[in-house]
Amino acid sequence: MKQSWRIIAHDYQQIKQLADEQKLPLVIATILVNRRITQPEAIQRFFYPRLEELYDPFQMRDMDKAVARLEKASLEREKILIFGDYDVDGTTATSLLYLVFHEIGIDSIYYIPDREKEGYGLSRRGIDYAIAQGASLVITCDCGINAFENIEYANAAGLDVIITDHHEPAEVLPNALAILDPKREDDSYPFKELCGVGVAFKLIQAFLIANNLPIDYLYKHLDLVAIGTAADIVPILDENRILVAKGLEFLNSTPKVGLQTLLKVSGFDNKTMNVVNIVFGLAPRLNAAGRLGEATRAVRLLTSFQREEAVELANLLEQENRNRQAIERDTIDNAILQLNATHDLDTDKILILSETGWHHGVIGIVASKLKELYNRPVVMISFQNGIGKGSARSINGFDLYKAFTRCADLLENYGGHKMAAGLTIQVEALPEFTRRLKKIAAEEIDDAMLNPGISIESEITFNEITLETLDYLHKIAPYGPGNMRPAFVARNLNISGMPRIVGENHLKFRVAQGNTSYSAIGWKMGSYYEMLISNRPLDMVFVIDENEWNGFKEIQLTVKDIQYSQPTN
Repeated sequence: MKQSWRIIAHDYQQIKQLADEQKLPLVIATILVNRRITQPEAIQRFFYPRLEELYDPFQMRDMDKAVARLEKASLEREKILIFGDYDVDGTTATSLLYLVFHEIGIDSIYYIPDREKEGYGLSRRGIDYAIAQGASLVITCDCGINAFENIEYANAAGLDVIITDHHEPAEVLPNALAILDPKREDDSYPFKELCGVGVAFKLIQAFLIANNLPIDYLYKHLDLVAIGTAADIVPILDENRILVAKGLEFLNSTPKVGLQTLLKVSGFDNKTMNVVNIVFGLAPRLNAAGRLGEATRAVRLLTSFQREEAVELANLLEQENRNRQAIERDTIDNAILQLNATHDLDTDKILILSETGWHHGVIGIVASKLKELYNRPVVMISFQNGIGKGSARSINGFDLYKAFTRCADLLENYGGHKMAAGLTIQVEALPEFTRRLKKIAAEEIDDAMLNPGISIESEITFNEITLETLDYLHKIAPYGPGNMRPAFVARNLNISGMPRIVGENHLKFRVAQGNTSYSAIGWKMGSYYEMLISNRPLDMVFVIDENEWNGFKEIQLTVKDIQYSQPTN
């Protein structure tokens, strides 16, 4: 399907003025204006994120209660159970708390639930484990905000519970000792988009500040914070931008034995890490631990001090990831067959797919891939013994959590946020749930949301693509939701030499505008080969990258789309 190209509307006078005042290339000034970053102080903060600009953690509701209870546990040498979710956000948050507690002398153990046997969230089995181990305080990571019954169960057993979470809370909050969640309606914390490891970070930050302990106890683990934040696909803005930017610096020189071995098996041991590498390289391997087996192995790897143990665990996760990929391919094939038989893409604005026996560990990934393929929200439900567990992914503009809330009477349980959510449902309720959710999607999703096209920062000439431009693009990173990598369009281009198809249908070629040419790569774009050899002028949308090969670096254009140039009158 031909993609529409949408160039962001520009105020050229504002861009020119900003470029002149700040001595910036026009294309960089355009990016800043598009992001509404125009004041000198804001530009400085954007280009140079600083840990000193993190918010006061005590601005978060209940932080004083949480820190006071943690101080009591430390003074009285109580044992703490850290209960983490089984995804990357949860396991990095658990590892962060465990490592810092270990270093400052707080007695702690951790527990990650079994996805198949216990499901999502604070579990009764985990609470029983805390009791059996003699813990008196439970701290949740990336879960707990809707664990009403199990928190009451913990309270009845004499356990205090501190919740650290970032998911949408219900109107009534659970009866925990302290609830750290910036999405609480009664919380005035200035940044609402922290992920689970980000909230855990704020708890440790507050404890160290309150007890006059060196903040380096926390900052040395920013590599874990970067991994969890990037993997959870939260906006890379504001405080998240600082945490990821600084965390990547730590990750690229990490002394952690577990991370070193994970980087090696992932093929990144000699590469500079960025958000994309985390999302598509490290995260799937860490997630594989909990998707197909024990997520505890991810925490063991991230907190390991023994190289032999770390190598064994990293290789196990690599094998689990390969197994996950095979199961995922089968599930995608099955889901597409079902989709073609049950949905009409001309009318259905949400895809709701279900099957008995789909692996719970891969349905979230498959939902994400189908969402990208069809650009519609996707709900994938796997049934066993009449009970369905589902994972859903959304598109910009459609709030999954609110949609599920409107169907709450049909669900056994649900949780999540705008873009990703989970649910539990009885098989008898599926037809009405499907009907109602399709109706909600039809009301709220318009054609523009289903066909967003490619968002383009501006037109650019090849003469403007310089090492100075590339240096500024590095400063605009880290990229991610809320600060996506800028895409540009250049027109009336000619192919220099003969294009090649390499690897898995990738297109590699050299493209010129006037006397300036650059190498270009189009991932899985082999179908454009005939267009490139047509000897007609081309327009191309691309992002500006840097390719490194055998120690040599060069500017490389990563292609998003190509069209024939339109003749000018």
